[in-house]
Amino acid sequence: MNAHSFEHQLRQATAPAPDAEAQLRSRNAALAEFQRVHAAANQTISPKDTWLFRLRRLFPGTGRGRPSRNLWLGGLATACVVVVAVSTFFLVPPGQRQVAVRPSIDTATIPEVNNPTPPVIQESEPVAPTPAMPEEKTEAQQPKAVIPPEAVRGRPKALNPHRQRTGKPASSAEAITTPDPSVIAPVSPPEVDEVVVGHDKVYASAMTASTAVAAVQPSPGPGSDVGLGEISVTGTRATKSSWFNRMFSRKEPQSIQQSFRSIDEGRDQFEHFEINPVKQVSTEPVSTFSADVDTASYSFVRRELNQGRLPQVDSVRVEEMINYFDYAWPASESRDQPFEPTVTVSDSPWGEGKKLIHIGIKGYELPVRQQPDINLVLLLDVSGSMDEPDKLPLAQKSMALLLETLKPSDTVAIVVYAGAAGEVLPPTPIKQKETILQALYSLTPGGSTAGAEGIKLAYDLAERSFRKNGVNRILLATDGDFNVGITNRNELKGFVEREREKGVFLSFLGFGEGNYRDDMGQTLAQNGNGVAAYIDTLNEAKKVLVQESTASLFTIAKDVKFQVEFNPATVAEYRLVGYETRALNREDFNNDKVDAGDIGSGHAVTAIYEITPVGSKAKLIDESRYAEPARAAAQGKASEYGFLRIRYKLPNGFRSRLIEQPIRIDAGVPEALRDSVEFSTAVAGFGQLLRGGKYTGTLKFDDVIRQARGALGDDPYGYRAEFLTLVHKAKEAGGK
Repeated sequence: MNAHSFEHQLRQATAPAPDAEAQLRSRNAALAEFQRVHAAANQTISPKDTWLFRLRRLFPGTGRGRPSRNLWLGGLATACVVVVAVSTFFLVPPGQRQVAVRPSIDTATIPEVNNPTPPVIQESEPVAPTPAMPEEKTEAQQPKAVIPPEAVRGRPKALNPHRQRTGKPASSAEAITTPDPSVIAPVSPPEVDEVVVGHDKVYASAMTASTAVAAVQPSPGPGSDVGLGEISVTGTRATKSSWFNRMFSRKEPQSIQQSFRSIDEGRDQFEHFEINPVKQVSTEPVSTFSADVDTASYSFVRRELNQGRLPQVDSVRVEEMINYFDYAWPASESRDQPFEPTVTVSDSPWGEGKKLIHIGIKGYELPVRQQPDINLVLLLDVSGSMDEPDKLPLAQKSMALLLETLKPSDTVAIVVYAGAAGEVLPPTPIKQKETILQALYSLTPGGSTAGAEGIKLAYDLAERSFRKNGVNRILLATDGDFNVGITNRNELKGFVEREREKGVFLSFLGFGEGNYRDDMGQTLAQNGNGVAAYIDTLNEAKKVLVQESTASLFTIAKDVKFQVEFNPATVAEYRLVGYETRALNREDFNNDKVDAGDIGSGHAVTAIYEITPVGSKAKLIDESRYAEPARAAAQGKASEYGFLRIRYKLPNGFRSRLIEQPIRIDAGVPEALRDSVEFSTAVAGFGQLLRGGKYTGTLKFDDVIRQARGALGDDPYGYRAEFLTLVHKAKEAGGK
């Protein structure tokens, strides 16, 4: 019998009949073993596993038994994998759905299961020995690249919300190619990027393909109760997305600046205040407040409007918006009396039957030959929160601009602070500008924010190089986010108050948003005899530190206080527009121990009162029946709305001087001042609308635009024209 016949007979042969008793014994043994194992598993189930039994009750199995835990878990895991795969496919835009398929393998070359001998790969050419390479994995198996800082050679480049990586992004039309498995190529280490999210840093590899994703889950920044979603670094852009957007949205990723806008919005801190109310002259005829030359509010409002949103209400301080602009108030010609007040009276554009009283002063402009030498200390915040293009890099460029305005005999020192404070540059003459610039641009951000330690060190350095007949000033550049050491505003206030008595003043320059502490900056500047400005662009830095450098550095009058006493015979009610955070008690006016605002060389200060004349139907407060004696006593001053008093001290003086002037009913508005009065009125109306317009009646943004456009006047730098643009943006952002 040949082999073929034998195989044919084997195929035709029938299997023997099964033994019924043997099958029954085997079945019973298997059932007994299953019950024993299942009972042992049930005994070890902890109370935490009770959810599994509830799941079984919801989805009962067939027959007398129910699925085991392992079967259910396996099924659940399989379902999750299917959902994730389908969701991932539909997440990718249609133009980018590229499926990477490995080269097919001939099944004939697959060894048998029980064959222990591995297949032999034939090489067409001899390959030189190479070091052991990591096992190749598919894209789905690639681990998330999280590399600790110590594993990175050199300093990793920072990827922050406003900075994009250089390099060509992967095109969405490019397919993801798979390397030939027969060719072994060396694998280079991935380029490492430092992804900064809030106050956390995560190191992730930069993928070359646009579909490669490194997902991290950072914690929210200090003081934030907003949880961050998934941060996906894809190619050259990073986006924040919610679960809903990831599942159902097919929009292109936004920039990281746009992604964090909703998180950062509202986190900046400002001092809360209520707007000045209407007061009745018969009960409270005297109004007292401190001068304010700060402009930080206007710059911050501009930034918010340029980003397409209305600013926080407390960020709008109307007096700072008014004083952002220069006006044609007559300037003093004597350093001994550094300013003279100008008073005008005009109709109110938002209150029929009411009047506006403008009080304007223009500081004496110090000639170059009279400018004293400067002992300047630059105090720069280099903490991690300053790692944004509009923070430390912008501060460095701003300080470099300032150096161009200083004399060769002036000196500059640099102090920095992060987790601790340190002296970077001792007092150095401006003639060594290259040395100063080298030290300035060598600074890099990182760490926490020990602001109080930096302020103390800056004062120590300024006092060691103190110039008796010169200007001794600290310029603090920060976002104000102090989180190490002394962080209480009152403690810092007391410290700078003591230091200003020694002749060292402090000014605040604010940068950035998201964790900007305007309240801290206002406290430090007001009590440090300095000014507070907000630098949102390099153009603003030029305005504050170049065009108005003398006003920022040279004080011509300190502790400037205003007091107006209204005549009850001619004025029924009054309201001070703005200056809510600068209010003083009536007795503070004559108390030289009470601090007030300072005025620099060429500074312009404008205050606006809205009054309701006696007999006008626009009154909001009913007359008191017992106010007649006071009114009768004032009948002799029927030609005056009130009386103005101003107190100030010379820069090195300790006793105040007094300026007095009546506010006459027929003051009117001189033609030379008409543009100044009209434009400042438009800015005041705009600021009040941004705060809700409680006392502006039917005034709208269109009315502000109309009034400001007719009063642009001489606008060499375009600031007034820019104001018109901001009003339009406020209207588009949801105004009225």
